[in-house]
Amino acid sequence: MRLGLALGYWGRGPDPRHLELARAAERLGYDSVWTAEAWGSDAFTALTWIAAHTTRIKLGTGIAQMAARTPTATAMHALTLDHLSGGRVLLGLGLSGPQVVEGWYGRPFPRSPLTATREYVDVIRQVLRREGPVESDGAFHPHPYRGADGTGLGKPLKPITHPLRAGLPLLLGAEGPKNIAQTTRIADGWLPLYWSPTRTDVYQASLSAAPDGFLIAPMARAVVCDDIAEGLLPVKAMLGFYIGGMGHAARNFHADLMARMGFEQEARRVQQLFLEGRRQEAVQAVPDAFADEISLVGPRERIAERLELWRSGPVTDLLVTAPDPDTLRVLAELNS
Repeated sequence: MRLGLALGYWGRGPDPRHLELARAAERLGYDSVWTAEAWGSDAFTALTWIAAHTTRIKLGTGIAQMAARTPTATAMHALTLDHLSGGRVLLGLGLSGPQVVEGWYGRPFPRSPLTATREYVDVIRQVLRREGPVESDGAFHPHPYRGADGTGLGKPLKPITHPLRAGLPLLLGAEGPKNIAQTTRIADGWLPLYWSPTRTDVYQASLSAAPDGFLIAPMARAVVCDDIAEGLLPVKAMLGFYIGGMGHAARNFHADLMARMGFEQEARRVQQLFLEGRRQEAVQAVPDAFADEISLVGPRERIAERLELWRSGPVTDLLVTAPDPDTLRVLAELNS
C-alpha cells in the first residue's frame, strides 16, 4: 500500500504549510500529493506550484470538479502539467452535487450523472490518445457542439500539443454503487470519500469487476496524538460540513453514503442540525465511532495497529491529510 498526502483545498487563503508538507512527503518516500477544489481555490494551480518545488512525487487532483471545466479544458490542464512535471500527473475527477454544480458553476446538474461522467471521460481519453479529431455524439458533452443555439460552424479538432502520456492515469470520485461500478469499467482508479477498513463489504459488489491494477485510493485524516477525542474533532468537523452542508436536504450523496455504511439515523440527525443552522451541534452529533473508523488518530502504537487493517484490504494508495511532518514521518516508518 502506497502513501499519498492529501492537502485538500484552501480555506480563507493559501495554507503556508502545504508546500512544506509536500516537500516533507517527497523526502519521506510518499508516492503522491493531492490538491482539491470546492468553490474557492482551484486544484490545478496549487498543484503546479507544488510541481515546481518537487522532483519525484506524483501530482494528483483529488478531486477536480467536472462542472468547472469542459472535458477538453480539463485534458488541456492535465497534459500541460504532465509535460511540465515530467509525467507525474494523476487526474482525479468528480461530478460534485446539484448545490455546487448549479449554485456555484451555474450549470444544470445532469439528468443522468453516470452518462455525463462516461462522456466526459471518453472525451478526455480521446484528447490524450490524440489518434484523431475529438468527436462525440453525447447528450452532455457533444464535440463539435451541434445545439440549436450554435452556429453550426464547429469542426472536430485534434490537440495541437502531443500529450506526454496517452495513458495518463484517470481516477474518479464516486459514491453511489452504480457510479462506483461504472468507475471500475471506465477509469484507472477510484477515490472513495469515506473508507472504513472494517466495512469493506459496503463496496464489495460495486468493485467485483475491477480489473488488475485498478487503484483504490481513499483519503483519511491522520494525526499522532495522545488525546484521541481531540484528534477526531477535525474529522467530525469535516463530516458535519459534508453531510450537512455539501448537498440539499432531499439530495445529499455524502449523507446517503454514511447511511449505507451503517449510520443512517446519525447521518440524518447531523444533516437536520446543520440545515437548521445548528452547526456546532451537528459536528458534535457525528459519532466518534464513525469518525474513528475512517481515520488514523491516536498514539503511535494505536496507529500502527489500525494501519494494518488498511494494509490488509484492497486499498492500493492511502491518501492522508496530516497536519504536521512528524505524523507523515511516523506513517512512513510504519508502512515501510
